[in-house]
Amino acid sequence: MGDNELESEAGAAAESAEAIVNNAEESLQGVEQAVEAVVHDGKLLGYAEKLGIAIAVMAGQALLIWLVWLFFKKISAKIKADAGSKIKPFTIKTYKILSAKQIVDVILFFLRILKYLITVFQLFLTVPIIFSLYPATEKLASTIFGHILHPLKTILTDTVKFFPNFVTIVMILLVTKYALRGLRFFANQIARGKLVLPGFYADWAWPTFNLLRVLLYAFTIAVIYPYLPGSQSPAFQGVSVFVGIIFSLGSSSAIGNLVAGLVITYMRPFKIGDRIKIKELTGFVVEKSPFVVRIRNIKNEYITFPNMTILNSEVINYNTSVEDEGLLLHAGITMGYDVPWRKVHEILLGAAAKTPNIEESPKPFVIQTALDDFYAEYEINLYTKDIEHFQRTYSLLYQNIQDGFVEAGISMYAPHYEVSLAKISYQENSSKVPAAPRKKPRH
Repeated sequence: MGDNELESEAGAAAESAEAIVNNAEESLQGVEQAVEAVVHDGKLLGYAEKLGIAIAVMAGQALLIWLVWLFFKKISAKIKADAGSKIKPFTIKTYKILSAKQIVDVILFFLRILKYLITVFQLFLTVPIIFSLYPATEKLASTIFGHILHPLKTILTDTVKFFPNFVTIVMILLVTKYALRGLRFFANQIARGKLVLPGFYADWAWPTFNLLRVLLYAFTIAVIYPYLPGSQSPAFQGVSVFVGIIFSLGSSSAIGNLVAGLVITYMRPFKIGDRIKIKELTGFVVEKSPFVVRIRNIKNEYITFPNMTILNSEVINYNTSVEDEGLLLHAGITMGYDVPWRKVHEILLGAAAKTPNIEESPKPFVIQTALDDFYAEYEINLYTKDIEHFQRTYSLLYQNIQDGFVEAGISMYAPHYEVSLAKISYQENSSKVPAAPRKKPRH
């Protein structure tokens, strides 16, 4: 064979080999495309499956939320229906704290809050579950779960750690509760007179109980304070200092009235129902509180006095005057010297005898208080124990005195003479002219 033939055969072999390689590459590319198509179809199937799961989770949560709301709706309707029969007003002794309607409103309010909290918690669970289905948002789901579970874990851990302190607080509160019950029992016995302590009056029982109760509450708070969670934190201590400063600056007058109220209680200048006189105001004591005292006058007006005002004022208690002989009423008149004093005494004593609500013993008596230039002053004195109507007694006494003098034919009009001189001017060829006496009537 020649060289040309060999070259042509080599070229044909090379072309055949190149064709085989090209065919192999085309086959490999087809396989790769087939594999990619299969993988792509698998991803699509995976995404479709995850999307279905997400839709199912959202539908399930929506159904659960609907069931929760339906459940709370039926409970609320049941509570409203039982408001008049099964739910009774909340009272302490005879004082109504909450009516049945107010209790129902409070229960419905807390049920509404609980419904919203459950709904929000379900939404918080739904969002991380859906995000965890996709690789792109899987880390975000972990972060959201962490934000939800970490506070819950912290709360649970702190609750477990706080349990011993909680038991201690409960024990302190129980001791305080039964100590108050014991103090209340003794105060009740003393107030009723069943328990008598030398030098301790019955009307001191409840004020002393209230004072001891406040001191016991303050002591209990001081003992419980270190066991409270966060009591050692700077924020808690700062709030405590701030409240103390506000209380000190804003309650000086209140503290003064409170201390004055304690002093008045143990001084015992009056009690509820007594008729007293404070600063020219007279009335019956209707209320004694730690800060003020209220009295009611004869015009049915209620007057309030701060305890500090009462402590710094003179107080007249008319009830203490009737414990022995009675309250001494007195009325003064003036009468000219032309009327014998014995006659005046007789008329005044007769007027006192006709006046109701007067004590027969000690008997009424008359004293002469002054001898003026033109008349004598007389004072009739008589005793009464009717504190509630002594103003009316005064009025009837005045009327009887007037009737007595009218029946005796004696005028109560007493003239009072007063002499004054006119001004004198010195002029040429003028004389002094004295003024005539001027008569001034006086009753």
